[in-house]
Amino acid sequence: MLSRTANHLYWMARYVERAENTARILEVTYRMSLMPQAPELVTQEWFAPLNITGTLFPFTGRYSEVGAREVLRYMVLDQDNPSSIYSCAKAARENARAVRGSITSEMWEVLNSTWLELQRMNEARVDSAGIVQFFDWVKERSHLFRGATSGTALRDQAIQFNRLGTFLERADNTARILDVKYHVLLPKVEDVGGAVDYYQWAAVLQSVSGFESYRKVYRDVITPLRVAELMILREDMPRSLHACMAEAYNILRGIATSQSAEAVRLAGELHAGLHFNRIETIFSAGLHEYLTDFLTRTSTLGSEINRGFFTV
Repeated sequence: MLSRTANHLYWMARYVERAENTARILEVTYRMSLMPQAPELVTQEWFAPLNITGTLFPFTGRYSEVGAREVLRYMVLDQDNPSSIYSCAKAARENARAVRGSITSEMWEVLNSTWLELQRMNEARVDSAGIVQFFDWVKERSHLFRGATSGTALRDQAIQFNRLGTFLERADNTARILDVKYHVLLPKVEDVGGAVDYYQWAAVLQSVSGFESYRKVYRDVITPLRVAELMILREDMPRSLHACMAEAYNILRGIATSQSAEAVRLAGELHAGLHFNRIETIFSAGLHEYLTDFLTRTSTLGSEINRGFFTV
């Protein structure tokens, strides 16, 4: 497969997953902001999605206040923000158009119709329908794309690069979503594992579609230790770091070339660290610090994937 084609397929999947996960990050922040609390804490919560997505600096260059309306406007439909849901949908569609002959008609129709519908949306329309309903729509379109891909695409190298982009982006964003909680409410290592609000942790679980899974696995009250264990170390949890890195490592082994040995090694190292780790060990060192290190290492892995497969 041409490296250019593989690159488009990889980034097409990453942008679809990024749009969905941006919606998940904003949804959990929005739900937390509705909890009774001091006004300064509400403002602090809206800094979190900007900080964890690395968009605080460009945001403050355009807005004088950090609040729900400003952050949502910037991260949902802002055409000038490359990380907005609007921009991610546009980038996914452009990558799909560049490799139109390598994807199925069903995959193209999902991305194209999503982009066309987003173009017709504005802030007033989103507000009238409800912001949570909009986030649900974004997630549903992402689910529809993955369903179309799974049900119609040939199981060849093209689908492997598509899946690789999905799982690497998902791992990155699951770590960011989990860090929202600690970035806002438990920023200090000594605070990790302290008393937390049940409903806020339930919102975190719902943001990764993990509430029912948590109940099925633990059958007990929601605690931060178990939430983190589910989202980090459980290989049977589809959006966990462990599950995502297991998939990424297996895919990389299957498509490995002589130039991609370092990418395979880094993925295997990340997978092994998750496979053999214990949640008590992670908490003792600090969950925020662990997640920050994980994000750094996945970024390095992404760079190695680019160098090993896409750089001619």
